[in-house]
Amino acid sequence: MGIRYYAYAFDSEQTERALSDPLTVIGSDPLADVLGLEGGFTVGFTAFRQSVPERDLLYLDKAWSCLQLLTAPPVAVDRARPAYRMFEGHVTYLDNGFTWRPWLRVLPPDEVELVALDVEMIGDHDMEAGLEGFHSSQMLESEVAYAIQFLHRARKFVQAVASEGRGFAYMIG
Repeated sequence: MGIRYYAYAFDSEQTERALSDPLTVIGSDPLADVLGLEGGFTVGFTAFRQSVPERDLLYLDKAWSCLQLLTAPPVAVDRARPAYRMFEGHVTYLDNGFTWRPWLRVLPPDEVELVALDVEMIGDHDMEAGLEGFHSSQMLESEVAYAIQFLHRARKFVQAVASEGRGFAYMIG
């Protein structure tokens, strides 16, 4: 199935709980939440509509890696832009790569505001230019369009979360 990105918004009064254990605000079965299935499903039918409202759940599928690449510092010693806090992270591989431990992060409401302002500054042309070096050899034009679509979703989500004074926790896994 692959490694995917899920972010769950939470109300400001849940911040301390989320910071101490991000899994208290992240759904127990994020893929089921995205697909509109019962948690722990093994077989089911779906209309492919999220069971969690869009204001509470952001799903970036596998496009998170492009957004991470776009917002990462150009050189490891450089300071990352605020938007990178929303996309940073990698799973920890276990059992010779057969399983992994997800990356978890909590962004409290005060950090979400900074991230939202920075994500607002990233335009489609930035995505195209930022992925240009990869476009020719590793990425197809349709993959860049796919990443841009998810950039728009990420922008809409983080702006709504910031405007409501909420935070969010995300999982890459």
